[in-house]
Amino acid sequence: MRIGLGIDIHAFAEETDGRPLVLGGITVEHERGLEGHSDADVLIHAVIDALLGAARLGDVGELFPDTDPRFKDANSLLLLKDTGLLLQDHGFVVIDIDCVIIAQRPRLSPYRDMMRCSIAQALALDVKNVGVKATTSEHLGFEGREEGISAYAVALIQPVT
Repeated sequence: MRIGLGIDIHAFAEETDGRPLVLGGITVEHERGLEGHSDADVLIHAVIDALLGAARLGDVGELFPDTDPRFKDANSLLLLKDTGLLLQDHGFVVIDIDCVIIAQRPRLSPYRDMMRCSIAQALALDVKNVGVKATTSEHLGFEGREEGISAYAVALIQPVT
């Protein structure tokens, strides 16, 4: 078995740009979205990096570069699905995903199960094999100052025998 770690960080977009906040493939009610080339879903990007790291297949920026116009405003769940298929093509099966979002606001517990389901569906996993947690940073750091959101993920994969 192999383990991968993924981390992603995005700043909040300007208040006036009307960009939605997307986390774990779910649109979350908030006054600002995150800045980024794709939909800026920090949670999904961290999961993608964890999977790619476990399989030793690079990282999200290498696979889906922000210099490629095909990925402008891309739905990160579709990128996650493509990542899962890439792992399959390289002889791996995803066993388990666990992740945490760090954000002072908004409150994310009402969305947690929906995020778990969307990640599980994109990777064709049982939802019991996907963990999503959220925490604040107790008003410390850029998350605590509400400048952005970060996410961490670990992935457990196994070669197909």
